[in-house]
Amino acid sequence: MKNIKLVECPRDAMQGWANWIPTKKKIKYLNQLLKVGFDTLDFGSFVSPKAIPQMADTALVYDALDLDNTITKLLAIIANVRGAESAVSFEKIKYLGFPFSISETFQQRNTNSSISEAFKTVDTIQNLCQKFNKQLVIYFSMGFGNPYGDPYNIEIVAEWAEKMSELGIKIISLSDTVGVADSQTIKKVFSGLISQYPTIEFGAHFHASNDTWQLKIQSAFEAGCLRFDGAIGGFGGCPMAEDELVGNINTQNVIQYFENQGINLNLKKVAFEESIKISKNIFI
Repeated sequence: MKNIKLVECPRDAMQGWANWIPTKKKIKYLNQLLKVGFDTLDFGSFVSPKAIPQMADTALVYDALDLDNTITKLLAIIANVRGAESAVSFEKIKYLGFPFSISETFQQRNTNSSISEAFKTVDTIQNLCQKFNKQLVIYFSMGFGNPYGDPYNIEIVAEWAEKMSELGIKIISLSDTVGVADSQTIKKVFSGLISQYPTIEFGAHFHASNDTWQLKIQSAFEAGCLRFDGAIGGFGGCPMAEDELVGNINTQNVIQYFENQGINLNLKKVAFEESIKISKNIFI
């Protein structure tokens, strides 16, 4: 079978952290994560420092990363064209990630724009990415439902996947932004999209509690998903959701799940254990 791709998301873990994490600590942590063997590292974001103060030093962090001896690719989050224009100037950033919401309410909260305006932004950013040899990853925020009463069904998700396909988007990660996804919805969404759009790589970015993470991973995997996001320690969540943060799925749990399935993820375990130790000095 195809390889499982793990995306480690320290950016998501850090962005809502109340205490300022010194730049040197971020650099040390990220450089250690680059040694583990993850497919992708969601390392920072080029967004307004007023909105996300914790990510204001992303450019400084990038400059200090050791990218010569890693197979891991860098992903940076952007929320508008200005952020994308900054991100594409960094040679070794391969992926730009844009949060596109299936919920009108959340799109306004997250990027201060309507869904239709956000789609125009995606079009502009996709053109930028193609010009600078980057790849755009679209995150379908509220990809499994929302708590705001906005319309949601699988047909709406599929309609937006079609529009993204027409723009040439090759990676769409479905985000369970506030942790509402249930097993049935996860299976229907992934099985439907994966069969309908074989040229698009669909990923899972789940937020989950300790008692729901395994069912979510299992449901997505059984439906054909092979790309999974996680964060060491299970920290994180979207501060723009303005609800109690539901953390990311703990990477340790994701790894354990796939190892229990007999799947070798080809990670360097000593480097991973060292990353866990360093993380405990970050999230304090």
